[in-house]
Amino acid sequence: MNYGFIRCACCTPDVIVADCISNTKSILEEAEKAAKNRASIIVFPEFCITGYTCGDLFFQNSLQRSAEDCLSQIIEKSGETELKNSLLFAGLPVPQNEGLYNCAAVIHGGKLLGLIAKSYLPNYGEFYEGRQFTPFGKNMKTRFVNFAGFENVPFGTNILFRDKSDSSLIVGCEICEDLWVPLPPSTNHVLAGATIIANLSAGNEIIGKADYRKNLVKSHSGRSICAYIYANAGKGESTQDMVFAGHNLICENGSVLGESKLFSNDTIYADVDYERLCQERRRTTSFSLCANSNSADYTYVDINLLSNAVNLDETDLIRFVDAHPFVPSDKEQRSLRCQEVITLQAQGLAKRLRHIHCQSAVIGLSGGLDSTLALLVTATAFDLCGISRDKITAVTMPCFGTTDRTYNNACTLAKECGATLKEVRIADSVRQHMKDIGQDENTHDVTYENCQARERTQVLMDYANKTNGIVIGTGDLSELALGWCTYNGDHMSMYGVNSSVPKTLVRYLVEWFSDEEKIKGNATFAAVLKDILDTPVSPELLPPTDGKISQVTEDLVGPYEIHDFYLYYLLRFGFNPAKIFFLAKQSKLPYSEDVLKKWLKNFYRRFFTQQFKRSCMPDGAKVGTINLSPRGDWRMPSDASAQIWQNEVEKL
Repeated sequence: MNYGFIRCACCTPDVIVADCISNTKSILEEAEKAAKNRASIIVFPEFCITGYTCGDLFFQNSLQRSAEDCLSQIIEKSGETELKNSLLFAGLPVPQNEGLYNCAAVIHGGKLLGLIAKSYLPNYGEFYEGRQFTPFGKNMKTRFVNFAGFENVPFGTNILFRDKSDSSLIVGCEICEDLWVPLPPSTNHVLAGATIIANLSAGNEIIGKADYRKNLVKSHSGRSICAYIYANAGKGESTQDMVFAGHNLICENGSVLGESKLFSNDTIYADVDYERLCQERRRTTSFSLCANSNSADYTYVDINLLSNAVNLDETDLIRFVDAHPFVPSDKEQRSLRCQEVITLQAQGLAKRLRHIHCQSAVIGLSGGLDSTLALLVTATAFDLCGISRDKITAVTMPCFGTTDRTYNNACTLAKECGATLKEVRIADSVRQHMKDIGQDENTHDVTYENCQARERTQVLMDYANKTNGIVIGTGDLSELALGWCTYNGDHMSMYGVNSSVPKTLVRYLVEWFSDEEKIKGNATFAAVLKDILDTPVSPELLPPTDGKISQVTEDLVGPYEIHDFYLYYLLRFGFNPAKIFFLAKQSKLPYSEDVLKKWLKNFYRRFFTQQFKRSCMPDGAKVGTINLSPRGDWRMPSDASAQIWQNEVEKL
């Protein structure tokens, strides 16, 4: 299976200016290497057959004929060996009766499928293409020409190449300067359905241009929700007035998948996820609104790439799949991300406090990660509002499962944070309630556990009334996804500051606070946060064993790093179980396939059955790309069947 991926390559061959025969040999060598590496789309630079810097030699009939003859050789070879399965883009001059065009020849399986003409010719600075070439105008229609031994070849700009087996895979093309104008041809290409754009370029190198070029390609791929394959001319083009560095780029929806080093003439590869691009377009409704207003006429050429594409069950994916998609792997970036998330959380809560003229907040403080983060964020929000932190009441409510470690950490944390600590021991109240409903205290079932959770919420709600405050929820995104919260217990609050923060990120946010306190010299504060980080995640609803936590959440519902991975790809891109499972294996999550599959089944079961809790969850600001609020990102019926997804998991 290819799971919606297609392997792409950018090649910069060794070029000798005006030596088409030598250049063709180099092109074929690089193309065959790329094909052996199972690249289905192979892009070469602008004028790679002749060289870009030929100047007025382009007017020479001998050069034009040689380029056409060499193109015929490339086409012939493309029907042989591994090359027959790849779509090739190579640049050359194409003469027509009215002028000379800068073109990309599109080749597949021994056939010339099309000639894409450049629209915008640079004629400034060191460039003077307008001297030799004719632009293919905006209002010019695609026509059919005879070239390189082929008849009725589509010639123009608005030509797209569409896979026969999956119409989501559509490839368009533009040439160098076309990208650098305010309205590139590729803008219309993507609106007409292209998910991948090839750019044959011969951009010279000057100080700072590589960074600008990368940002341009990145941003254009992001704005266009496409993959962009940018193949640039290399050092063989360097001549008396310009230097070329072969800066190749493969970008997808604003991210760089591959980049060559300058002056290396390296071929770069990437597995582009065209299915992900289509899913992103479908959920971004403004894209379809724009696409439906596009009136440009297009010629579609059907091709057959996917039937022979790389089988990713047998080959490693050439693409980084982050095992922790919510958490940047780079430490510096992670620190900046944490600071940004905390600011968003605090600003959201600060707005609510100001709006309702509230001067008080109540938090159930357990000594665990989530309530710790909620307290730290609330303290930050109070600082923003200019309210004294002692107006935050941190309520610790020890009961049957509370350990000395978490109790002491909660008390120390409240003190160090500047909050007011209140202790309410709920064991007697819970026992009375269990007696009232006929629950045996020795039966440690879900009723036994939830009696404690709901009693805690009652205490918090009533104490908030007493202090004219609001209850700050502590539950996070991962718990909401799995339904790992007690309905009308810890599920309920007046504002949930952690509601769009996944568990894998919660840990790093608390760690960020710990590092900050260490820098400030608050050793006790930093130490208690460090110990909270080292404490196993637990609801502490079952009695301890030898004074230690007996109920470890991840032993019951599975590792949060696995569930967060599944959650990201389910919600963000709507991928099916097979693809999510494949990506999990590619991500190098430290678990066997059996373990990954076990928790994937568990994830879908819990995600579907627990929607009713999310349908009535409290307010809480969205801070990341995913949220489960019924008023925000996620609308799902509580009674939807998971059968389709479960059947797919069973087939893995």
